[in-house]
Amino acid sequence: MNKPLRRIAIFCGLLVLTLLLRDNWLQYVKADSLKDDPNNRRVTIARYATPRGDIIVDGNPITGSTETSKTGLNDLKYKRTYKNGPMWAPVTGYASQAFGATQLESIEDGILTGNDDRLFFRKTLDMITGKEQQGGNVVTTLNGAAQKAAYDGLKKQGGKGAVVALEPSTGKILALASYPSYDPSSFAGNTNDDAAAWKKLQKKYNPDDPMLNRALRETYPPGSTFKVVTAAAALEYGKYTSADQRTESPLPWTMPGTTTQLKNEGNIPCENATMREALRVSCNTVFGKIGSDLGNDKMLAEAEKFGFGSEQFVPVRSSASVFSDDMNPSQTALSSIGQYNTAATPLQMAMVASAVANDGKLMKPYMVDSLESSNVDTVATTEPEELSRPLSSKNAQILQDMMETVVDKGTGTRAKIDGVTVGGKTGTAQHGVENSKNPYAWFISYAKLSDGSSPVAVAVVIEDESANRDDISGGGLAAPIAKNVMEAVIDSKK
Repeated sequence: MNKPLRRIAIFCGLLVLTLLLRDNWLQYVKADSLKDDPNNRRVTIARYATPRGDIIVDGNPITGSTETSKTGLNDLKYKRTYKNGPMWAPVTGYASQAFGATQLESIEDGILTGNDDRLFFRKTLDMITGKEQQGGNVVTTLNGAAQKAAYDGLKKQGGKGAVVALEPSTGKILALASYPSYDPSSFAGNTNDDAAAWKKLQKKYNPDDPMLNRALRETYPPGSTFKVVTAAAALEYGKYTSADQRTESPLPWTMPGTTTQLKNEGNIPCENATMREALRVSCNTVFGKIGSDLGNDKMLAEAEKFGFGSEQFVPVRSSASVFSDDMNPSQTALSSIGQYNTAATPLQMAMVASAVANDGKLMKPYMVDSLESSNVDTVATTEPEELSRPLSSKNAQILQDMMETVVDKGTGTRAKIDGVTVGGKTGTAQHGVENSKNPYAWFISYAKLSDGSSPVAVAVVIEDESANRDDISGGGLAAPIAKNVMEAVIDSKK
């Protein structure tokens, strides 16, 4: 080969090598960043080129897909649809051609679109057989009847609120309702109508903030429902050893370092009351003094065992509930009755009731039971996982006995269920500067069957600014909703 030809061959070889290097750089090194580039329209087109898989409750889909009207410049073939969208929105989130995806629709997007690496063999088989790529399914732990009871109860009550129901023995989420809510179908497409529907739901234009998932993302002062945590701390740290031991609780009681007396609601028998009686009638003085006597460190440690201070991922993220550190004795007293800085999500308070019902064992909450391929082969399953042990079995049973007294002949009688043992705790939490706004109504509870098993624990919170202030109580507004949810779960197991 003469010298000019050799130079041309070398030059061409270098060009080919450069092309190969560039091709590998794009396909392997830059693949993820190119795939996630918002300007890469092909990824979006591919996402909506086939129907998404479904989110499943009780063996039935609560989602669907429909072909998009071919109008204007819309090149996306399928859009998402929802059955009973407002009821299920806190579970599903939304998948919108214009506004992206949230919650399960986002977290499990790979399964639902069929792009997840765990579906490799299914995708390969479909490619060989010439079938279009199909999405897999997300099978939830939700109980349809319990969810309906929760949402209908909130809707009937009006105002705002949330309900969470758990299966204590596993941590499965059985109901997750928030009100007011929204229909994800209303903005699933990419038209002017979808944009208008989206705008109407934004907090800027809708002060009710219907897109806020109050069950997971909103924290409220838990009020007297937190006294269950304080009672657990009293038992765990040995301050009191039984439900019927008289406490050292003077009346009136002045908070340490202040001249302020902690008040009870009305003329209730709180002086040196037993913990059972104090929980039954909800004595602020008894539980405030217990928290102050134990001190901030012990109260914080017990709250953290129940999950306070940590975000939960179910797999949707839930905000961390708050019990402060570095508080003085009077602040600790107020925090120990669910006021001052104490704040909790409805999920958190359902976890408190669940741990007590499960003999002191707190299970990690979750709402995805399994993931399936398009031909319903199981791709992954969620195994129950113990999160912590806030109480010994013995102390949990003492606390159960106390909570059952609350429902049997205390402030929670409206949660009674014939033939079922129910334990609960009411709460009416102060709201606004110097309690200027209507209080929040809380109720936490669990149901226990004749065989000793506990199929469900529930937390309900109601915030209703239009209600008559004197009519607001956890036992009056929240307990009946909790009762209906518990009955729905029990009936579904028959």
